[in-house]
Formats: sequence, C-alpha cells, structure tokens
Amino acid sequence: MDNDHHKQTEDNVHQQGGDMGMRGVTRPMAEKQMREHNKKMHEGGDDDKDKGHEMKMDPEMRQKMLHMHHMQTLWVYWMIIILGAWVLVSPFTFDYSIGTVNPSGGRAVWLDMDQRIAFMKWSDIISGALLIFFGWRGLTPNRPVSLWVCCFVGIWLTMAPILFWSPSAVAYLNDTLVGALIIALTILIPGMPNMIMYMKMGPKVPPGWSYNPSSWPQRWIMMVLGFFGWIVSRYLAAFQLGYIDSVWDPFFGGQSQQVLNSSMSHSLPISDAGLGAIAYTFEFLMGWMGSPARWRTMPWMVAVFGILVIPLGLVHIFLVISQPVMVGAWCTFCLLAAAIMLPMIPLEADEVIAMGQFMKKKVQQGESFWKTFWKGGTIEGSEKEEHAPELMKFPQEPGKVYAASIWGMSFPWSLSLATLLGAAMVFVPTLFGVSIHDPVADVLHLSGSLVVVVSVICMGEPLRIGRYLNIPLGLLVAAAPWFMGGPTMLNITALILGLALAALAIPLGPVKQRYAGWDDYIK
Repeated sequence: MDNDHHKQTEDNVHQQGGDMGMRGVTRPMAEKQMREHNKKMHEGGDDDKDKGHEMKMDPEMRQKMLHMHHMQTLWVYWMIIILGAWVLVSPFTFDYSIGTVNPSGGRAVWLDMDQRIAFMKWSDIISGALLIFFGWRGLTPNRPVSLWVCCFVGIWLTMAPILFWSPSAVAYLNDTLVGALIIALTILIPGMPNMIMYMKMGPKVPPGWSYNPSSWPQRWIMMVLGFFGWIVSRYLAAFQLGYIDSVWDPFFGGQSQQVLNSSMSHSLPISDAGLGAIAYTFEFLMGWMGSPARWRTMPWMVAVFGILVIPLGLVHIFLVISQPVMVGAWCTFCLLAAAIMLPMIPLEADEVIAMGQFMKKKVQQGESFWKTFWKGGTIEGSEKEEHAPELMKFPQEPGKVYAASIWGMSFPWSLSLATLLGAAMVFVPTLFGVSIHDPVADVLHLSGSLVVVVSVICMGEPLRIGRYLNIPLGLLVAAAPWFMGGPTMLNITALILGLALAALAIPLGPVKQRYAGWDDYIK
C-alpha cells in the first residue's frame, strides 16, 4: 500500500475522533463502516438498491478498512508481545521446582517429577518466545498466519499444565490464565484475522426462522454457564493435580474423593476434571466469538462449538451419571458440572441446525463446501431485523433479555413431570433400603439419570422428537426390578414410575418458534 493510501487511512481515523478515542474499538466498528459504505453505494441508484445486502465491496475499500481496523486495535498486538515476555520469564520468576506436588491418590503419571518440571519450564520459554516473535510480526497489517500462530500458542498454554501434570500450582494458574487472554486477544477482541477481507454483509435471522439463534442474548446464557462450569472443573482439577488436599462435598462427604481417585478416573492419561476445565474454557471463550450472524459468517466456528457442547457434552454427562454404577459413590461437584453442561446442549443445537441449513443451501446453489465452511457467506430470503433485545439492556430489562436467551426451548408439563420422575427413580432405592451396590439400584440410578438427561435436552424444540427415548427407558424401569429380586414395594413403585414415564413421552408439547425446514422433524 503506498504512502498516499496510508495517509488517507489515517485521515479517516482522525476524522472519527482521533487516535485516543479509537483505542479498544474492535470489529463491530469495522462492520459499521462496511454497512455505511454499502448504504452509500446503494444510494447511487435504483439498480444498486435492488441488489440489497448482497452488494460487494471492492478490494481497495476492504484493504483500507483492514488498515483502519488494525490501527484501532494496535494495542492488542503489543499486549501479545508483553504477555509473551511474561510467559518467557515465568519459569525464572516463579521457580517451578519449589512447592511441587504429586497427583492425588498416589496416581502414577507418564512423567517423573524432574521431567514434569522441565517440560513446564521449556513449554513456557518456547511459548513466550513464539508470542514475542509472532506478536511482533502481527504489528504489521495483513499477517493473519502470525495471529493464528499466537492463538494456537494460547490454546497450548491452556492445555500444557494438564498434559504435563504441572507439579506447580503457580505454573498451572499462570499458563491457563495467560492462555485464555491470548486466545481473546488474537481472535475475540479484534475479530477473526483478516475477516474484513472476505466477510459479507447480510441478514442476522436465518431464512424461515422466527428468531436468531446466534443473537447475543442466546449466547449470553451459554457464556454464563460455560464460566461456572470452568470454575467448578478447575476446583476438581486442583484436587486431582494435587494442589489442594481435599474436596468439600456438602452431601456425600468423602465419596467425592473416592470418585475423583477411582480407577474409572485414573483410566485416562490426564486429569478428567482438567480436561473438563479445558473444554469449558473453550466454550466460554467461543461464546464471545463472531457476530450475531455467525451461523452464516463462521460455519466452522459454530461446528467446533457444537462438537464441544453436544457430543463431548453428552460423553461428559454419561461418565458422571455412571459414577454410582461404576464407582459406587457420588460426587456433588461432578454432578454440578454435568448439570451445567446439560442445558447447554439444547441451547446450542438450534445454532448448529441453522448453520447446517445455510451450508446445505449454499452447496445446492453450486458454491464450494469448504470455502463456505471456512469463510461463510450471505443468503437471501430471510428477515433483516433482529428480534432479540439488545444485551446492553439487561440491567434495565433482565426478564426480557433472559426470555430471549432461551428462545428455542419450551417446558411442556409432560417433560417437566418426566424430569421429576427421573430424579425420583434415582432416590427410590435409598428410600427402600436397597444398597447402592445392588443391581436393582444400578438400573434405577442409571435409568433415572438418563431420563432426566433426555427430558431436559428435549425441552429444546428442535430436539423434541428425542423424547421417545423415554419410552424404552420407562419400560425398562417398569420391568427390570421384577427379574432382579428387588423388594416388592420397590418393584411396584418402579412399575408405576416406568409406565407413567412411557406415557409422558407421547405428547409433543408446545412449539413456539419456527425453524424453516427443520419444522418437519419436530413431531
């Protein structure tokens, strides 16, 4: 870019309030600039107006906006360099060989103490050096690869203390916090590297939908849940890594430590609670990622977020609810972590469906699958206006914003009652004095927990058809105790609960929103 172009870019920035006034301004300003640019182009004539939001920007304008945006967020790249220097000197500032601990329960890990210290030390030194080098490169516009390298270094810093069983609590805390900050500084605060060069303006509400599943209120509740899941999982990971000596449990006492040090937990090469903390870290951060139209502008990100929340979330929940069967004990904070994950599944499913519909339509129109998947696009035939209230109105209208955050979910009386019956099944063996190790108790504990999981997930309207899974679960609960020698009163109680549960799976319940072609699967 020649000097005149740079000067013109700088003049444009100064005209909007000066350099000091632009500090901290991120991608939304660039999007606003694009909208204003398109608006001016549309005003040129009726032919331009007919093109709508599909109007394309010329490369020169995109290049100018990229430079403007880079100037507005220059502080971000300096922060990456500063944090890189911090990480580089951390092993020397906080001697990782002082105050070392071993994992809880005498657990054997794949590295000895000296190796764990050395690996953490060199991981920080190399990561810090990479951040300084590529952060410095990122000071120059149009170097997306350097920013992505910094992002992946941040991801590595988040994972390294778990992979290497960091013997130092200081190293764990330092790396996980700096790692989260680096991820935020590279792809959240300034936006996706170079996205301005290819992003397309367009609608926020998917075609045929009655609301936008990527709106900020919809994502706000996911971020809150992800943050609390992060806190809970970090607490459990601190015990497994040896940083604290015990886990407080208000209901099951020492059973929590029995679960966290069980052979089931030790079957993984890393801390399962630490793995959960990593997952919640990414889920919390990815909630901030992208615009309210990310279902069409960032399909890849919605897909990754969906994988973290839905299949991996289901695995996490299943492992937790199998604890009384596999371990013969309960863990309150493990159950809390699963309870936090459970509503995230129906809350995220709608965004994944909208993204899938968009991808299908673009491929049918002859566009490249992978180009659309990585760079997104625009689409016609949808409402241009966002129906959700602005998130900034939450302090004044908390009820209205919260209601918008759970659009796509409804709470039929049948599924609500089924959830309560599932919880009752879990406690029935205890009420009748049946040991937690008895096979009858195993059936009721696992089946009841699965009923709760299925019922809550199917409160998400796009997933409502899954409620039929409660029919075989109900029939299993009704019949199995009679063949397993349970007490007569328990068998009768299980029969009533099981048949009632199977009957409750039949009603569809209210469906308040529209989901375009997915409406055909809601029955």
